Amino acid sequence: MFGKELGSSGVQIPEIGIGTWDYHAGPEPLRKGLDAGALFIDTAESYGTEPVVAEVIAGRRERVFLATKVSPDNFRRADLHRAADASLQRLRTEHIDLYQLHRPNDAIPLEETLGAMEELVDAGKVRFIGVSNFSLAQLQHAQRAMRRHPIVSNQVRYSLIDRTIQDDLLPFCQANHVTVIAYSPLARGFRHILDCDEGGVLRRLAGLTGRTPVQIALNWCVCQSGVVAIPKGNSEAHVLENCGGSGWRLRPEQILELNQAIVFRRRSGLESFLRRHMPPGSKAVLQRLLRLAPRALRRKVY
Repeated sequence: MFGKELGSSGVQIPEIGIGTWDYHAGPEPLRKGLDAGALFIDTAESYGTEPVVAEVIAGRRERVFLATKVSPDNFRRADLHRAADASLQRLRTEHIDLYQLHRPNDAIPLEETLGAMEELVDAGKVRFIGVSNFSLAQLQHAQRAMRRHPIVSNQVRYSLIDRTIQDDLLPFCQANHVTVIAYSPLARGFRHILDCDEGGVLRRLAGLTGRTPVQIALNWCVCQSGVVAIPKGNSEAHVLENCGGSGWRLRPEQILELNQAIVFRRRSGLESFLRRHMPPGSKAVLQRLLRLAPRALRRKVY
């Protein structure tokens, strides 16, 4: 498993970690992932997976880079401190390696929220501060709000078929030593990526490299400078397959072929806003309808 520096902290983290959003497979698949070298695990207070993560890292906490997130409803100073203490208790640890703001909350001054985050670092409860789902303007605002500690990461959606961040956010992060943590690097269902691979390039490259199409897609992601990925797997086989996306590199011409052959999208600001504020029930209905839609339509609205 290859590693990358987190921001400019000097700390190396695995370039492929383990995501736990919508995870429901129990501790054993996560343990297998840690055994395979994916010693970076990401959770959040809203996921409900902090207790199973605590079970998985017990006995090897010092080897695992542990990340979690605070929900926007807890961005007031006092609420954030209480939320951090609650996460520490659920995770059964004395410190969080990377504490992230889960998504922006314009109703609460960012200066207040990040001031509280810095207090947690000063108290030894948190090592590093990150954000999640922040646009370029929101990330720059967050950087200006910091007084004593840097923003080391921004966790955002990024995959072969969703390259929205490549226009402005990714270049800025690369130039300013902010690690991009790619969530949904397999597009919340690998079938979405296969829908966008009309020429079968992933399978052909898999045959040439001795890897799987999933591993090709993950390796494309972490081949980008300053990008790490946190795919989810709800079985031991899937977690281990994800881990095999690291430890090797696609050749430059293979990356170019993927860049050109895979149909991809860049989400507009309006679409991102609507998706962010869509009720969870509506999202589930939309996903079910998309599974029944023609392939060409699925590519347009994923």
